[in-house]
Amino acid sequence: MKRMGIALALFTGIFAALSAQQTITRFAVVDMNRVMTAFGVSGSGFTEKSAAVQAEIDRRNAELQDLAARLEAARADNKRSHIRQLEAELKSKTGETREYIRQSFAELEKEKAAQTLSDDALRRLTNALRIVAQSEGYSMILSRQEGSGILWYSPSVDITNKVLQYLRTGKLN
Repeated sequence: MKRMGIALALFTGIFAALSAQQTITRFAVVDMNRVMTAFGVSGSGFTEKSAAVQAEIDRRNAELQDLAARLEAARADNKRSHIRQLEAELKSKTGETREYIRQSFAELEKEKAAQTLSDDALRRLTNALRIVAQSEGYSMILSRQEGSGILWYSPSVDITNKVLQYLRTGKLN
């Protein structure tokens, strides 16, 4: 009788341990920038171009502010011919700057749209994430990008390399 009680307690303990293990939520993180870069969808070129456009806009705005200050000085000195010349130059450069901003933003929007994943690539990525997560026992995968809400994570939960491996070969080792 004692043996049966011990066996029943042992069986119950093992069952409870297995049940508890199955309900533990395991998380993983993926560096989506690395995944996107590895498959030719890089955001860094866009970021660099965006920064270059902003620098050019800042330079042009500084030039416009300088022209506006020179115009005010000419008005204070009542130099009519110089005022007309500066007004024309300010009007011309303002129009050029507006056109530059319009064209640059249109180009940046095109580039940003070109960098988005196609439906097929998105399906492949989602499938790779699912297969890696299921094979490793993860119930949730989070992006480790800044601003994603992850304040800390252990590198042991980073499955980026496994996702890249699966996307490249279609297999997990």
